Amino acid sequence: MLSPHEFATLLLVKDAPNQVDMAREELDALLEQQLVRLESLASGLQEWRLTESGDSAIKAIKRFS
Repeated sequence: MLSPHEFATLLLVKDAPNQVDMAREELDALLEQQLVRLESLASGLQEWRLTESGDSAIKAIKRFS
């Protein structure tokens, strides 16, 4: 089960990945649960992305809300 902060961070990764603070504690939990991954961009920067499981989690939660 995701905490409200983890869910909000998951939505932020989905909708505005370039605005996610890389030091957010919630990212560690989401990474551990394999809901997000850190992707290296061609520019050399890194950006958080949803995994397939993360996308499925958002869809499932939206169905029940």
